[in-house]
Amino acid sequence: MAKYTVNDEAVEFLRGLIERKQYVLDSDWGDVQPDAAAQNAYLENHSWPDYARWHLGLTVGANDDTKARYAFVVGDFRRVHRSGLIASVYRAAEWRHKKVELAAHELLQLLDETAGITDD
Repeated sequence: MAKYTVNDEAVEFLRGLIERKQYVLDSDWGDVQPDAAAQNAYLENHSWPDYARWHLGLTVGANDDTKARYAFVVGDFRRVHRSGLIASVYRAAEWRHKKVELAAHELLQLLDETAGITDD
């Protein structure tokens, strides 16, 4: 099983997007998650560091500047998706990647607070 470290630069970038309200509250992650074609199109016009900042996880041992290096994407390369954060929390928890799980959870809490989502 792959091992991941938290991409701290992505966490800061995504936190900034959330604070600027660049997020989507309701989406079907299976439909909006960037597929291989969308990733390739993004990389045609952006750098690897730009690509990396959309991914909460860095695959231990994978080479930089490869798709294999980056995991747990949470946005569509324009906005953070609440459903992407939920998917990352779930997937990281399922496979016991605790630090990535907690990073995704903290961003989800920030998004909910920023969007005014409460128990009320």
